[in-house]
Order: sequence, then structure tokens, then C-alpha cells
Amino acid sequence: MNLSRHLIGLPLALSLSLAFSGASAETIRIAIGTQDTTINCATGGLLIRELNLLQKYLPKDGKYKDAKYDIVWKNFTSGAPLTNEMVAGKLDLGSMADFPGSFNGAAHQKAGKKSIFITVLSGSTLGSGNGIVVPKGSAVQSLAELKGKTISVPFASTAHGMLLRAVKAQGWDPEKDVNITTQAPEIAGSALQSNKIEAHADFVPFAELFPHRGYARKIFDGSQAKSPTLHGSLVDSAYAKKYPEIVVAYLRAALEADRLIAAEPEKYSELIAKVTGIEAEINYLFHGPVGLQTRDFTWKPEYRQAVATSIETLRLLKRTESDIDVNSFIDDSYLRTAFKQAKLDYDKALKNYAKLPLSAKDAVTGKPIADFRQLTQIWVQGEPLVRHYASAGTAFAELRKLEQGGKKVRTVYAHDQDTGLKLLAADAWFVVKGKEVGAFLLKADADAWAKKNGGQVVDYDRLKADTVNATI
Repeated sequence: MNLSRHLIGLPLALSLSLAFSGASAETIRIAIGTQDTTINCATGGLLIRELNLLQKYLPKDGKYKDAKYDIVWKNFTSGAPLTNEMVAGKLDLGSMADFPGSFNGAAHQKAGKKSIFITVLSGSTLGSGNGIVVPKGSAVQSLAELKGKTISVPFASTAHGMLLRAVKAQGWDPEKDVNITTQAPEIAGSALQSNKIEAHADFVPFAELFPHRGYARKIFDGSQAKSPTLHGSLVDSAYAKKYPEIVVAYLRAALEADRLIAAEPEKYSELIAKVTGIEAEINYLFHGPVGLQTRDFTWKPEYRQAVATSIETLRLLKRTESDIDVNSFIDDSYLRTAFKQAKLDYDKALKNYAKLPLSAKDAVTGKPIADFRQLTQIWVQGEPLVRHYASAGTAFAELRKLEQGGKKVRTVYAHDQDTGLKLLAADAWFVVKGKEVGAFLLKADADAWAKKNGGQVVDYDRLKADTVNATI
């Protein structure tokens, strides 16, 4: 009889045990949307995923003691479809630029939800990263020559915002003086090769990638519009409130990814290339020292303004009627916690506007490089590290020797004499004056400098061939 009572009570005890066990072993989804080919999002997505960094920082105590994590990654080629899945509740976090990020906030608000911008990943307080290119054989050298022409751009992208501001700066009516059409980057590449479009505006890394692949030429850099731009990460606000420790863990992983690529930019540029197909030379252009953009997680006033400007531009485009409060849309509290846990000084980083520094010696003289205005870099095929030279003249002399010796050069980097902008040398213009060589993005700038200071304006091929009437 006693045995019978024990057997009868066993199912109830077992069910209660399972119920309590299930409660403590909650399975928490962490669904993250990435943009792998938008390479300056790498520290918020691709590198975290490929290096399994998130698992390293996920909480394992307190209410998370017995929690199980279901980490879901999904890659997108632009911000709009990522936003759609966040609003639909299929994603918890995602990375994108200021312009689509603002649209993300508006879309959540329209759906009765809220998203928050929790960190910057990479950006430029001047606007570098976005750009305008023309087909390689085009005679066009500047934006001013595109009046009355057709310019394609991915609509609702940060490049779209840049293009509208650049057109406005020309004093043009965007609906009358130019024909702006929508075109995704993967389609624009083919269109540029076949000369089916007159110009194309795009975001990272396409204004550099298309020229690097040999079928376009960059004629406008976003910094000329003097409008800050950024890529960063957003999270569903309700998710962040429910799992703040997970949001901080994600940011810790992003900070770790940033530290790793800063220490070994060539190595991780190769990893990004392996995953995305975006050549390592382009990844290094952005992520390497004194790069085209700055990997900067802090919410500088310029980045806050970029988001505010994006919200206003969306209204002008009638893409949203939402009145988003920038101060509540941007929330740096989770980031500050992540910085504190990582023993980093957020306020100090907030005041730091410097690019990733370069500590290197000239590959010829062995002397430390102190002045980066003339810095020229050569990446030789088969060599794991980029070579650094204190002057363009020395670098091009070495380039000739390398090629004459049968070495294959992956790419050459130069820096704009006026702006310091990092350039693909093959796409630049140069002024040669005696032993001095200065690089420029725009031919007009090179012509103006030569007229004022003397010297001869040449392109990359002529400089490399050493047919200039000067001793270099």
C-alpha cells in the first residue's frame, strides 16, 4: 500500500521537477543581423561570428546561471531588409549606417515598437566612406560635370543621403538638375563595366572596391560634402530592457573584435576577404592604420548630428513622418558599461578623434615615420605585412624595383596632399616637383597645387613608369 502511494506520487514529483528545471534553464535567443559586405560593420558582426567572441562574454551567473543561448546570425546586403526582420521580431540586434538606422527607428515606431542605437562601429566625422564613381573611361573628373546626368544610388542608404547633400551643395534641384535613380551595388558594378550608367553613388566599400577592380574611377569623396557618417549597431529596446547583460556582452565582443583587428589589420583583412569576397586590400584601406575611416565606438557630437540629419532627410524624402527624439534614440548606457567592464575610459575615447595610429619604420631607411602626409604603402603579393615608406618618391622607386624583380604588387596606398585622405594610388593624381611627389584624389586639386607650387601633374601609370621629367 505504501509502495503504491509512492508510485502514484512519482509522476507529480517528476513533473514538478521538470517544470522547475525548465524555468531555470531558459533558452534565450540572440538573433543578430549583419552586413558582411559593408566591411566597416565587421567588428559588430562578421568578426564576432567568425571568432566566436560573443560566447566568451555571455553572462553565466545570476539569472543566467542555467540559461541556454540560441545564437542566430543572418547576413544582409543592406539595412532595409534587416530592419524589416527586426520589426517583425525575427532579429534582436543589427548593424547599419546612420541613414538606414534612422529608418529602422522610424519603422519600429510606426509598428508601435522602439529600437535604440547603442554604438558606433566605424565612421568619419568628415564623411569619408561614401563616394561617387564614374566608369573608368569616362571623361568626367568632378561632381560639377554631372549636371543633367543620371546618377544611380541605393535608395534609403547613407550614400543616398550623402548624394542629396552633395547635390544641394552644388545649388542644384535634385528633381530637375540631375536624374537620381535607385540601383543596388551588385547591379551597379556590372552597369559601370558596360558603361550603362553615367555615375554611381555608394556606401562602404563600393566607391573604393569598383575602382580597385578596374572598372570605375572615384570622382567624389563623402568628406567633400562635410557631413559626418557612421555605421553602428541597434537593438530592440524591449529586448535590451529584458536582457541588458546580453547587450553589454555583445558590445564587449565588439570591443574585442576591434582590439584584434587594430593589432593585426592585415591578418583580419584577409579573414574578411575570405568570408565576403571583398579583397583584403580594400579591407585594409578602411581598417588599417590611418585608414579611410576611423573605427570609433563612441557617440561623438558629430555622429549624433549625423543621425539627426538622417532623420530630417527621411522626412524630406517623405520616407517617414515619425518624429524621433535623437536623444532617446541614441542610448550609450550599455556601451559605457561595456567600456567599464573592459577597463576602458569611455570619456577619454569620446574626446579622441585620431585615426588608428601607425608605428612603423621606413622600409628603405629604417627610420621611424613621423610625418604621414607623404606616407605611401605597398602590399606585396606573398608578404603578410604591408610595407611603409615615409615619402611617395621613395615608395615609387621601390615599386619599380619590385616589379622589375618579378614581384607582384597587390596594391599601393597614398595620402591626399591636402586632406590626408587615404587613397588607392592607382586611382590618384600626382604632382611631381624634383624629388617631391604629392598625391591627390581629384585632378582639379592636383592642377591647382601644381599651378601654385610648380610641378608636373601625372597619373599613376606614368609615375610608375618613371617617364616624368624629374629625378624621383
